[in-house]
Amino acid sequence: MMNNQLQPPGRVAVFLSGRGSNFEAIYRHSLNSGANFRVVLVISDQALAPGLRKAKNLGLPALAVFPRSFASKSDYEKMLIAILEEHRVELICLAGYMRVVGADLLERFPDRIMNIHPALLPAFPGLDAQRQALDSGVKITGCTVHFVDAGVDSGPIILQRAVEINETDSVETLSQRILEQEHQVYFQAIELFFSGRLQVRGRKVIIGV
Repeated sequence: MMNNQLQPPGRVAVFLSGRGSNFEAIYRHSLNSGANFRVVLVISDQALAPGLRKAKNLGLPALAVFPRSFASKSDYEKMLIAILEEHRVELICLAGYMRVVGADLLERFPDRIMNIHPALLPAFPGLDAQRQALDSGVKITGCTVHFVDAGVDSGPIILQRAVEINETDSVETLSQRILEQEHQVYFQAIELFFSGRLQVRGRKVIIGV
């Protein structure tokens, strides 16, 4: 386990497409005196994403990179890689980034791309996970932080938090309670990563002491 006083903070890039709620939570926790990481870059595929504006207001390097400006997904990701390398990024955190990560990024950052999903994976992957949970009749759902692979919400699971579903829940009320847990669990996964305590073994993530 790393000694945070001896090691420089880990360097995190956040990818987002929307309001940036999880980005804000990650950034807020990174400012704590004991945090072992810093947000050094924010990238969005949407120029008007509120999360991008929030990052700029915080004084962070914040860039909009448009996939449609490139001839292929590979060209788009190669540009992202160049930007990430320029900022010496060690870990990418997807926070409402509404694109499937491609082969180029996965090859350049193996087991170094995290995502958070509003369900207890492998249940309810993909879009509208909260509605999927309500429609299914399950009593418990939650959120999952996982490493990203070539599939959709299918990578090795790092941490999960459970949220009980109430009979009176709507998609909105359930989403809000799940989001509260997302804000707590995501930064914990990042800190585990930079403490050297996460090991990927096949489909499993082993958390060391």
